[in-house]
Amino acid sequence: MEIFLYGNQITQLEKLERAALINSITGFKSLNLIGTMNKNGQTNLAVFNSVIHLGANPPLMGMIVRPDSVERHTLSNIEETGFFTVNHVNIDIYKQAHQTSARYPGDQSEFDACGLTPSYKNQFSAPYVKESSIQIGLSFAEKINIAINGTIMVIGEIKQLYFPKDAWCIDGYVDIEKAGTIACTGLDSYHETKRIARLSYAKPDRSAHEVDLEYKNT
Repeated sequence: MEIFLYGNQITQLEKLERAALINSITGFKSLNLIGTMNKNGQTNLAVFNSVIHLGANPPLMGMIVRPDSVERHTLSNIEETGFFTVNHVNIDIYKQAHQTSARYPGDQSEFDACGLTPSYKNQFSAPYVKESSIQIGLSFAEKINIAINGTIMVIGEIKQLYFPKDAWCIDGYVDIEKAGTIACTGLDSYHETKRIARLSYAKPDRSAHEVDLEYKNT
């Protein structure tokens, strides 16, 4: 037996139930901590499940920021300084990552409140999360206002990358599962992953086949 919901039935659901439904039905999402700092040196850390790949040349990533009906420290810090970090969440820090979603005041760092450690590398001005295995430093490139619901897409260009040496494959692929990265569904459900297979490049004249992961440093 299946559930069938349509238009008005979805929009008329109670607010929190509707949010939980739509957030979870979209499937597994990436899970990252966004590190920023304002011009006065006050750090901020926030968990996001909306980080996406936008292109490799130039290397771009995007994320969605919710409407600014309340103070958004992450967005204001990015606009103020021009830099931010994206840090993968792993199984050792998912509870701390979840706690960063609490509405702490602007003068309180989520690093301190949630038991995570800011890390500064190679003169990059925004803080990385020391406990994260994959860390990405970006410069602010563009902001796109999405009129239909007031959300904002923030686009950044990758300037620095840090990841485990033994997770890098010879063709450039990074085995994020080997690095311990986890995923999420909805706003509060966290998941480890298990690879089924990696497949060859799809071509119309041949069937894809499984390929082995070959690491650079083995």
